[in-house]
Amino acid sequence: MSINFGTSISLKQAANLIALSPELRYFLQGEPGIGKSSIMNLIGERKPDHFKSYMDCSQLDLGDIAMPVVNRELNVTEYYPNSRFGMHTGEPVLMMLDEFTKAAEPVKNMLHPLLESANPRLGDIPVHPESIIFATGNLSSDGVGDVLKAHTRNRIIPLHVRKPDHKEWLAWAVNNDIEPVVMSWVHQFPHALASYTDEDQEGNPYIFNPKKVQTAFVSPRSLERASHILKVRDSLRDADGNIDQEAVIAALTGAIGEAGARDMQAYVEYQDQLPAWESIINAPDTAKVPDSVGACAVLVFGAIAKIDKQNIKPFMKYLRRFEPEWQACFCINISKNPQKQNVAFQADEFAEWLKDNNDLL
Repeated sequence: MSINFGTSISLKQAANLIALSPELRYFLQGEPGIGKSSIMNLIGERKPDHFKSYMDCSQLDLGDIAMPVVNRELNVTEYYPNSRFGMHTGEPVLMMLDEFTKAAEPVKNMLHPLLESANPRLGDIPVHPESIIFATGNLSSDGVGDVLKAHTRNRIIPLHVRKPDHKEWLAWAVNNDIEPVVMSWVHQFPHALASYTDEDQEGNPYIFNPKKVQTAFVSPRSLERASHILKVRDSLRDADGNIDQEAVIAALTGAIGEAGARDMQAYVEYQDQLPAWESIINAPDTAKVPDSVGACAVLVFGAIAKIDKQNIKPFMKYLRRFEPEWQACFCINISKNPQKQNVAFQADEFAEWLKDNNDLL
């Protein structure tokens, strides 16, 4: 196995490093919208007893951190930290200093003692030794104003966190109620989750590119917003009672950019062409099987959310009529879904498919 020194790592790898080294201070760098903030949840699942403290440093003023209070017995002033830091609990804290590099300089200076590995503190209050503190920001090449001074860099361990690729994002999406149209579109357009730091992406119309003027682009964060838009699509009606396509396109354009919105709209139209779910379950031998690749993708990813113990048998019978690629796509993704994998693995029809198609997995 070769090692690529200086390479980027995944969100999960970064979470592992942070959780296992509470005495160190990691600084996660990555392009906008890739899910850096989700690392708080990944670590939090492993540290349920830690006080959770999320700080958007770009929005903080000095008064949001601590306030001077007069101690009249000693005739001195003391700093009382804001309760959001959890320092008053005396318990370990899981603290994320999000957008640290965009904070005002006085805010950075006040938070700086938290970045010390030896005797970290907030004001004059020491941090619990089991606390976990890390910071995040964007890559300097993103051009969004992230600055770290040399004395700060010397106290932290920078990590370049990469964008999730389409397979990693889809594995997350099937567990997080993402609209099937969005998942199927990403499955067919995997380069929508490429990075501008990758080779040969200069002409990619979907992704963030600091060399271009952009109002929106595709990212894990914006795809989740597109999902919310499409979930209310059926309720967006014009005066004649028809789905307001202009409103949908306008909202998608604002979320993922014009190129992404235009191409995703085609998958929205595929959704309208699919056979009714009831016809699939009631007549798996005769229900229409979609002809286009896009429609197959929408149906397969949509089925994952609808499968239960009662309908998996007829659906597996229907699925056998699809091309092997789509059969494998459904079975692999439902196997990764914690809410649905038990339904699949307890079904004889699913086990039979696995036995017959071991070469596809």
